[in-house]
Amino acid sequence: MRFIMETKAYMYVVQCADGTLYTGYTTDIERRIKTHNAGKGAKYTRPRLPVTLIYQESFPDKRAAMSAEALFKRKSREEKLTYIKHQQSKLDPEQKTPR
Repeated sequence: MRFIMETKAYMYVVQCADGTLYTGYTTDIERRIKTHNAGKGAKYTRPRLPVTLIYQESFPDKRAAMSAEALFKRKSREEKLTYIKHQQSKLDPEQKTPR
């Protein structure tokens, strides 16, 4: 019998230097943001450095994070920002700032 180890995964949104938004998923937020800012992240973000993390949402596994990412990418910029604002309004003040 094989066991599949699931790790916590995240959907994240960064704001690029040109003001555009980029959405992705990862299992390690800090490492991923460092990778983006080192110019080794997504093709989209490379010419738009630096990026700043503006939102993250945790999921029980990679599949759930990837699904959330796909749904989020279908939203307009305004819908994305409204979603982020709404989600952050539900958090305690200490949790609003990305780590």
